[in-house]
Amino acid sequence: MSKEKLRVDKTCLNCQHVVEHRFCPNCGQENTEVTKSFHHLFFHFFQDLTHYDSKFWRTIFYLFLKPAALTKEYLSGKRMSFLAPIRLYIFISFITFFLITLLPNKTIEVEKAPNETSNNKITIPSIDSLHIEDKSIDGLTKVGILSQQNNDTIKKILNQTKGIDKKEAADFGYKSISELDSIQKLASEEKKISTTEYWFIKKWLKVKQENTNEQIIDKFMLSFTNNLPKVLFLYMPVFAFILWLFHDKKKWYYFDHSIFTLHYFSFILLLILILFFLNKLIPLLGNSLLVDWVNFSVKSAGIFWMIYYYFPAHRRLYEQPFIKSFFKSCAIIIINLILITLLTVVFALFTYINIQ
Repeated sequence: MSKEKLRVDKTCLNCQHVVEHRFCPNCGQENTEVTKSFHHLFFHFFQDLTHYDSKFWRTIFYLFLKPAALTKEYLSGKRMSFLAPIRLYIFISFITFFLITLLPNKTIEVEKAPNETSNNKITIPSIDSLHIEDKSIDGLTKVGILSQQNNDTIKKILNQTKGIDKKEAADFGYKSISELDSIQKLASEEKKISTTEYWFIKKWLKVKQENTNEQIIDKFMLSFTNNLPKVLFLYMPVFAFILWLFHDKKKWYYFDHSIFTLHYFSFILLLILILFFLNKLIPLLGNSLLVDWVNFSVKSAGIFWMIYYYFPAHRRLYEQPFIKSFFKSCAIIIINLILITLLTVVFALFTYINIQ
C-alpha cells in the first residue's frame, strides 16, 4: 500500500470522477499529490526498476529454458508475473537488431604484445637483395627460388588475367547503360542476356553512376538489416495462421497461436543475440585450439537448441501424442521455411530496387 499523501480534493485528476478512498473507482488512478520531491522520484525509480527486473528475468528464464511454459502460464491467466508477449517481443527485437547493427561485423582480434615474436615467422627477401640480373619470374627460377612447374603456372595465370579490368569486371563487363542497351538490341542471340539479368545489371549501372560498388553493397546491406525487423513482425501472423490450420479450431483460437508465436520468435531473437555476443567475446580469450573448440561447441549447442526448441514447445503446449506432435511440427517447420525463403528473396529484390 502506498504511503503517499492523499489530495484534499476528491476529484480524480485523470477522469474527473469522485474518489472516496485512495484509488479512483472509475480509472484506478491513485489520488495523491502531483508534486513530488527528488527523494521520492529517486527511490520510486529504483523500486520500479527492481520490480521490472524481477518480472523480466523470470520471463527470460521461462522463455529460454522452459519451452511453451511461458505461453501456458499466460493462457491460463497468470499474466502479472511475466512481461506481456507483445512488450517482450518488441523489447528483445529492438535490443537484438540495434546491437547487431551498432557493433562491428568483424570479430575482435587479440593484439599481441610488441615483444611477442613468432618462432615460425618467415622472412621473405626483396628481389633487389638477391643480386640477380633477371628480376622476373624466369630469374627467380634460375636461382632456384621457383620451380619450373610453378613458373609455368604463374605465367599462365598472368596471361589469362592480363586483359581483365577489375573495375569493368565488378560492373559485369559493361561500362554504361547505353552500351548494355546497344548490345541487347544489336548483338547476336548468343551475346544477349536474359530479361532478368538485363534488369539486374541495368539497375546496378544506374546506381553506379553516383555510387561505387562498395557503396552499393553497403547501402543494400544497411537497408536490408534495418527493415528486417519489420518483415519479421509482419510474418508472425502468417506463422500463427499456419498453426491455426493444423490444430483444433474449437479448442484453440487464433489468439492462442499468436501468443505462442510471439514467445517463439522472442526466443529465436534472444538466442541470436546471445550467440552474437559470444561470437564477439570468445575470441578475446586468445587464439588457440581450445578457444576454437569452445567457440565451435557453443555455436553448435546454440544452433541445436534453436532447432530442437520448437518440438518440445509444440508438444507441451498442444498436449498431443509424441508421434503426432512430431509430424505436425515437421510439417509446420517445412511450410514456414519455404515461405520465409520466398519472403526473403522478395524482400531482397525490393531492397535492391529501392537502392538510390
